Amino acid sequence: MSANRLMASAAAVLALTGCNLAPPYRTPLAPVPVAYKEAGPWQPARPADDLSRGAWWELFGDETLNGLEPQIDAANPDLAATVARYDQARAFAAEAGASLYPQVAAGGQLTTDRQSKDRPLRINPDHTYYGANDVAISASYELDLWGKLRNQAAAGRATAQASAADLATVRLSLQAELATDYWALRGADAQVQLLTDTVAAYQKAFDLTERRFQGKIVSSLDVSRAKTQLRAAQASLATASASRALLEHAIATLVGKPASDFSIPPKVIAFTTPDIPPGLPSDLLQRRPDIASAERAAKAANAGVGVARAAFYPSLSLNLLGGFQSTHLSLFNLSDTFWTLGPGLTLPLFEGGRLKAQESAAYARLREAGDTYRSIVLKAFQDVEDQAALSRQLAQASADEEDGVKAAQHTLEVALTLYRMGAASYLDVVVAQTALLQSQQTALDLRTRRQLAAVGMIRALGGGWDAKDLPSDGEATRLAANR
Repeated sequence: MSANRLMASAAAVLALTGCNLAPPYRTPLAPVPVAYKEAGPWQPARPADDLSRGAWWELFGDETLNGLEPQIDAANPDLAATVARYDQARAFAAEAGASLYPQVAAGGQLTTDRQSKDRPLRINPDHTYYGANDVAISASYELDLWGKLRNQAAAGRATAQASAADLATVRLSLQAELATDYWALRGADAQVQLLTDTVAAYQKAFDLTERRFQGKIVSSLDVSRAKTQLRAAQASLATASASRALLEHAIATLVGKPASDFSIPPKVIAFTTPDIPPGLPSDLLQRRPDIASAERAAKAANAGVGVARAAFYPSLSLNLLGGFQSTHLSLFNLSDTFWTLGPGLTLPLFEGGRLKAQESAAYARLREAGDTYRSIVLKAFQDVEDQAALSRQLAQASADEEDGVKAAQHTLEVALTLYRMGAASYLDVVVAQTALLQSQQTALDLRTRRQLAAVGMIRALGGGWDAKDLPSDGEATRLAANR
């Protein structure tokens, strides 16, 4: 072969190694609204600046919550399991990327063999026993003519990046669940305190009614009504205390501690509900880790199409095997060397439709990944709209209910005064007490729900996460876990 023909052949091989049979990748199209319908007129110009990255729970200004949240990273077993899955994805990505490089192996064997006396074509009839000893190095390198190996590596990297986004999603979910349980617990603390005060007030009212009954001022009907109110409040107090205990147990599990060894001292605190405006809808595509995971999965599926299409074409590899071989233990003599060198070519001729089926499956996975991405995007916009509507409506409802509490308190004071003067029956007092307690409980419930809606909004917006937090291609294939 002349030098010109050799150079032409080499150039042709190099040109083929630049081929890529995967379709050009484009992020799946998803409908993105211009603005949020439920955002309300209170949205500032640059709302994204209001949601801090990282420790978003500090917006609530609660030191106990600030101390609990970091414990999720340190001790939550569900998060640790997700980290392990991410480590596996990175290892698989590194394994896929390794196929782009030559594979080199060394081996050897020292054996003693006995050949049959009647063996056909017996080797050296005078030697029944003989040694077969060798030391060899083999090397092989597959030329990536159609982009199969590059697409396998790209799919591995994209899958690892999707796993990193899944890790962020799980972390955010656990953080939001902890914040939700914590504010529900503080809401239960307020309910317990309210019911404790209510029981004390009802006890005084019951004692007053009994004295009036003993003085033959009122009938036993008033006493039974007062007792009914007292017992109902005591039952509600027990129920609220049980709910608080369950929330405390849930928090213990989230921070990786046995419920038996964990406690949060009861405390009634003033709720500070931060306004978390949603920002521009287009920003959400970069701020939700579940959206990023779905997009990376679509990219991996796109590369998978390239792998499936490349299977129809020839596979060319360069192979080298060399070493020393002898029947004695004295190896490494030049006369005992052996080697083989040459290319290997494989071309599928008949697969019974297997390759075509694999290609169809790859295209189906690509369509599925695109539709999944669009579904997650739509759900993300729904989450933001839901939380924005809740935040806005609950704020108005809370303000209205606070006025209702004041009115109910005044009604009870008047009813008690009239009852002491004998100008009203105890039924009026019972009705006023019931209305006040219900109004107070509703007001506390609305305050708690506003806190939970704020947590829900932060979760819907990705908790300050950004697509820039995804690991680079190199980071995605690094095997060491940064725990």
